Amino acid sequence: MALLLQLLSLFLLLLSSSAISDQIPKPYVVYLGSSSSNSIGLDSQVEESAHLQLLSSIIPRRESERIALIHHYNHAFRGFSAMLTHTEASALSGKQNVVSVFADPILELHTTRSWDFLESELGMMPRGTLSHQHFSTDIIIGVIDTGIWPESPSFNDEGIGKIPSRWKGVCMQGHDFKKSSCNRKLIGARYYNLQITLGGNQTGTVGAKGSPRDSVGHGTHTASTAAGIRVNNASYYGLAQGTARGGSPSTRIAAYKACSEEGCSGATILKAIDDAIKDGVDIISISIGLNSLFQSDFLNDPIAIGAFHAEEMGVMVVCSAGNDGPDPYTVVNTAPWVFTVAASSIDRTFQSTIVLGSGKTFQGSGINFSNLTRSKMYPLAFGENVAAKFTPASEARNCYPGSLDYKKVAGKIVICVADNPTVTRQIKKLVLQDARAIGMILIDEYRKDVPFDAGVFPYTEVGDLEGNQILKYINSTKKPTATILPTAEVAGYKPSPFVASFSSRGPSDLTENILKPDIMAPGVGILAATIPQSTEPGSVPVGKKPSLFGIKSGTSMACPHVTGAAAFIKSVHEKWSPSMIKSALMTTGKMRSDTYAILFSSLFSATTYNNMRKTLTNSSNNFANPHEVGVGEINPLRALYPGLVFETDVEDYLQFLCYYGYTQKNIRSMSKSNFSCPKNSTKDLISNINYPSISIKALNRHQKAKVVRTVTNVGALNATYTAKVHSPVGLIVKVIPDKLVFSETVKKLSYEVSFYGKEANGGYNFGSLTWLDGRHYVHTVFAVHVE
Repeated sequence: MALLLQLLSLFLLLLSSSAISDQIPKPYVVYLGSSSSNSIGLDSQVEESAHLQLLSSIIPRRESERIALIHHYNHAFRGFSAMLTHTEASALSGKQNVVSVFADPILELHTTRSWDFLESELGMMPRGTLSHQHFSTDIIIGVIDTGIWPESPSFNDEGIGKIPSRWKGVCMQGHDFKKSSCNRKLIGARYYNLQITLGGNQTGTVGAKGSPRDSVGHGTHTASTAAGIRVNNASYYGLAQGTARGGSPSTRIAAYKACSEEGCSGATILKAIDDAIKDGVDIISISIGLNSLFQSDFLNDPIAIGAFHAEEMGVMVVCSAGNDGPDPYTVVNTAPWVFTVAASSIDRTFQSTIVLGSGKTFQGSGINFSNLTRSKMYPLAFGENVAAKFTPASEARNCYPGSLDYKKVAGKIVICVADNPTVTRQIKKLVLQDARAIGMILIDEYRKDVPFDAGVFPYTEVGDLEGNQILKYINSTKKPTATILPTAEVAGYKPSPFVASFSSRGPSDLTENILKPDIMAPGVGILAATIPQSTEPGSVPVGKKPSLFGIKSGTSMACPHVTGAAAFIKSVHEKWSPSMIKSALMTTGKMRSDTYAILFSSLFSATTYNNMRKTLTNSSNNFANPHEVGVGEINPLRALYPGLVFETDVEDYLQFLCYYGYTQKNIRSMSKSNFSCPKNSTKDLISNINYPSISIKALNRHQKAKVVRTVTNVGALNATYTAKVHSPVGLIVKVIPDKLVFSETVKKLSYEVSFYGKEANGGYNFGSLTWLDGRHYVHTVFAVHVE
């Protein structure tokens, strides 16, 4: 009885604690839908006054100091963010004309040779070989990130023409950032006070520092990857030496500092998107996203909301897919109006050699600038063999903080494993450095493809096969020894590209009827501009100045590659809509030079190949599928002349919202028209919107599924395209009609694709439909789940 009373008391305490927590004001976003064409440009103060009045209707008079707006959205869409209790937020959500109210989420940062690799190895020709009379240098990219380092040579404006007259943005000053920090290359910079809810329900302003200047390095890196100018003799302390450049070196950059090291406020990202659209950018690059474990639906996701209205106003939004791979259902930023990017490797690795006392050597991965040599060996120990007293062996193996006996570790090279992903490589390194270890060998099968930067600390990483051999050596001798040599760059690595281990995978957890990610781009070991500051002791080699360039990995690095590619296409086709550019990049993957029959296996269809002219693989050396790569690696040059494009318009996206299950009232609030939902709206119909790929979540093997697509001819006026289908054994795919004839008067044509899976294998079946006219191929990947 006493135990029951204790449990009851605990339960009541938890309820009471939860109720108290619900009444603590926190930042919320109140989304009110689209700015109608009549309201754009109205006095901001009038709308702000209306929003304050709305707040005053639900906030008690005694707390009138909370009747204030953190952010106010009034250009591409309407709304605000403010400090609200859970009860007040619920009350607001029931008000007329309020589309959604949600707690301000904290989003994560998804953190040279890459462009050369795309050109030389995968068939892109250098920009210099092109001759376009209508080539534009006035394309503007808005980078929403951690700010920018304006003095970087990547943002020099020498030889760049005057700022486009349509630019309406500003260069905000700060204590360490002047108006003169902007130029004809970096044409705008904004910063925001970042309201972030930290632990213990405390909300504070963090990381703003009153300046657009980047103090993290992430925003500078992504901006220069997308559009940095050519910088000769760039390197990271001698590694990755060459010419650093962005994908569209002549493109203008506007930086929006919406993030700090602590993360990114969703409300602030919404404000940055609204400002970027108002300022006049053409493309927005966002290497940020919600954690895959805490995804929100599309009306509670700030990036999805902002990107919808950007698309509505003709501005493309490119986003990273997330770094939670290789597990499925981890891809984020999956709204169909967002261009979602997975990450791949390039043909360059950074190897740190392990030399054992036995003379045997192993090539590990990693970046270190140590001064160790072959001439001196050091004692070698396994983490669990140097454990602190009463520490479980599993913790010591993983080099948990506090798990090792510092006296036993000092002066040794220690081997750690990666059984627990919560203990990062950085933490393990710091644990060993604190214990005065000589160096570290990490055994990690799943992250060995991603070079970790250990600074001057001797570090390298191997897979399970090499790791087991090193552990066998330890057990074979009383005094095992080893050394770790400084990192050397290895160029021409094969096979490349492959899917990065960290790259988040589809299918989308929110809707499997849209194939996500969309496309893949380089995101491993990317050299680009960074902040020239040492972030921790030992990160800069002895006698060296802080580097102006850094090597980073992540879908954060892949995203600006696609942004740069999109800007390149926009610079030639200025009147193309975001969906046309997206379609051009998605339907023009590289094909094998041999017959189509060889290219497509019975398991899936590959739309790209690696530098060995073989089918693309993932980091586990298995064939990659569209849930890992989307349609495959970008090929910007081929995308200039796609032949046909899929135009996905705002009405497609509104229908998507209907099919997904949102009310017609909310959808009309989001649009600039009196749109009406179809009478029969189900999630199965999502597959039918005019998207450049096809995904069907559930195909009953005894029924047929049909989808319709419409293509627009952007090639020769008179052209005839013939359909070629490649599907796995047992999945019957038919196209009606199987021939499309375009002329001066016929620029758009529709066709139907039917799927019948009676004899197909259960689970996902991958394939493709290609339209050929003798000069172009228009490639559509499909993913069909047979039940």
